[in-house]
Parts: sequence; structure tokens; C-alpha cells
Amino acid sequence: MARYWILIGIVLASVGLLGYAAFAPVPASKTTPEVKKATSLPKVTESDDSATPVITTAPGELPTGMTWIPGGTFQMGSEKSPHEDERPVHAVTLDGFWMDETEVTNGQFLKFVTESGYKTVAERAPKREEIEAQVPAGTPIDDAMLVPGSICFNPKFDMRTLRKDFANWPYQVWKYEPGADWRHPLGPKSSIDDKLNHPVIHVSWEDAQAYCKWAGHRLPTEAEWEYAARGGLIGKEYPWGNDRNPDVQWHHNTWQGVFPETHDVKDGFEGTAPVKSFPANGYGLYDMSGNVWEWCQDWYRPDYYSNSRKRNPQGPSDSQDPNEPLVPKRVQRGGSFMCSDDYCTGYRVSARMKGDILSGTFHCGFRTVLSPRQIESR
Repeated sequence: MARYWILIGIVLASVGLLGYAAFAPVPASKTTPEVKKATSLPKVTESDDSATPVITTAPGELPTGMTWIPGGTFQMGSEKSPHEDERPVHAVTLDGFWMDETEVTNGQFLKFVTESGYKTVAERAPKREEIEAQVPAGTPIDDAMLVPGSICFNPKFDMRTLRKDFANWPYQVWKYEPGADWRHPLGPKSSIDDKLNHPVIHVSWEDAQAYCKWAGHRLPTEAEWEYAARGGLIGKEYPWGNDRNPDVQWHHNTWQGVFPETHDVKDGFEGTAPVKSFPANGYGLYDMSGNVWEWCQDWYRPDYYSNSRKRNPQGPSDSQDPNEPLVPKRVQRGGSFMCSDDYCTGYRVSARMKGDILSGTFHCGFRTVLSPRQIESR
């Protein structure tokens, strides 16, 4: 598990903390479980349901806390982006679906845990034999590696040291925090008692899947996420248009200032913001830009757009990150409160990110969707 490499500070980059590859990636360990590596994806023909009418009208009643996203066709990706994995722009047709109005909150996740007894990855103590199986022979393993925890921002980093050794900046700006998890977002002495309406964080893809199973929902596909984030607008950079700060007002929770040295907090929130703190997009969805990264269902591949099916694409059949080809990764979307315009512009509707499936961080959460077919099968 890549999570155990995090414990000894070897592979911080594999959990999606670097935003885009603006800085040198940390090499993946050769002992990480290998995933299928295809040099190119097979051509995928249009799905068999191409002749079936697109579902545009919501069947039945609106599920609580969700909004209907009418089916349709849109142009996915961006020709303006400096990142190749957002190209080529291609037409995608989707059936309608319901989506959570907001990211899953601490209060909602608490209800899930209370009823199911589920324990997240960050709350589970690694076993010595599990770590030994994932690290080079002879690697010293002390008790500090056997403590549950997760990745947090390190506000005490030294800028003088950072400038001298910028190539290793992840190890200074981020830290593994023993005792950090969704209940204790900043470490064992923190709590969510006054943050039940904030998005849940420190959840891995596995944790998000467990929640979906309990709720009878699923994670959105990457195509569904981008289509919904656009809110019915065509070819715009953000869920509300092309101006990042229309009327000199902040429309999302991001980092203002020079990351990671100064944070001006002009939007009013240094960390996560309560859901619905900013205006909804045209589909009635909140925080589709900023606040926390959101897990999607799809495996990540930078070349998938050249091979995506046209109707209801489900993503590639395997994972491939050129920076870390041995680390299985799923897509994340939407950016977070850690994204700034000088290092990570993940808050754009077309922006893509990828995350190690076994790791949670203090700036990643999720929201769920529900398709008509899921309700029909109940």
C-alpha cells in the first residue's frame, strides 16, 4: 500500500498533493504493487446504447439533498489548458442523473459511520508485517510507523530551508500527521464538533466507495462531474463563466497569495468552508470549484480523451500516471482550498487530478450521484 510509504516520507507526490506537475514528482517505489501498463488504449467504439433516447427528464421524485442534471451533449476538455491530459476536446453525451447539491459533509459521514461502524483507512493502524512487505528489505521500522494518521499541511515549514532545497519541497510543506483523520482533520487535538456542515476530508477512494454502498449511491464518472460542474454553460473556465472574480467577489474557496508562503484569505476561509458558502452553479450545485478535491469513479490516464466513448463514458480500464506508473490512481476533480493561481489551477471545470486510491488527505472529499437505473433496480 502506498499509504505505508507515506508513513516513512517516501512518496508524498502519489496522493495528489502536488496539484499539477509544477514541481518535480517524487519517484514511485519499485515495491509498489504493479498495475497493468498499456502503451496505448484500444480504440473504443460508441456504446450499444447510442440509439437510445437520452434521458433528460427526471423520473420520479427528487432524492433529498440532490439535484437533477438533465442529460445532453457537451464538449469535454479544454484547448486553452497548458495540460495535455485535458485534450483533445471531444463531444460526450450523457443520460441524466441526480447529484448531491454539496460535497458529503462531516455530519452526513458521521451518520454513515454511526450506522455502519465503518473505520476509514486513516483510522486503521498499519501492521508491522504489512509495512515489511511493502518496503525494501532491511528498512528500519519503528513504532511511529504503526500509528494511524493522514497527510496535512505543515504551517511551520522554514522558507529559508525551502528555498535552499526546493526540489524536495513536498517533504517540507506537507507532513504525515499521526492521529489525523476525518474526525480530527488537523490531528488528534482537533475535532469536527463545529464543522458538521463542512465537507468530510481524509477519506480515501475506498472510504468514499464504502459510503456510496451504504447510501445506495455511486461516485460520479469524470464526464458526469465535468458536465455537472459546467452548469449548462458552454466552453467556460469556471462554473459561473470566464471571470474568476466577477463583481470583485470570490465565488470559490481557494488559496489567495503566494503558495505556500503567504495566504491572504480574501475569500474568508483559511481551510475548508461550510458547504453552500458560495453561489451555486446553473444546476444548483455548490462548490464545484474549490473547497475540496472530489473523488470520481474513473481510473486516471492522461491519454483517455483520445479514446473515450461518446455515450456515457466510464473511464479507462486501467490506471496509468506517467510520473508514477506503478501507483494505481483514480480521478479527482474540482480543486481545493489549497489551489492558487501560481501553482495549481485545479478549480477550472476542465482541470484533472489523480490520487492514490489508498490515501486520504486533508483537502480531498467527494460527492455522490444516483442514476435512474439505480432506482429502478432497487
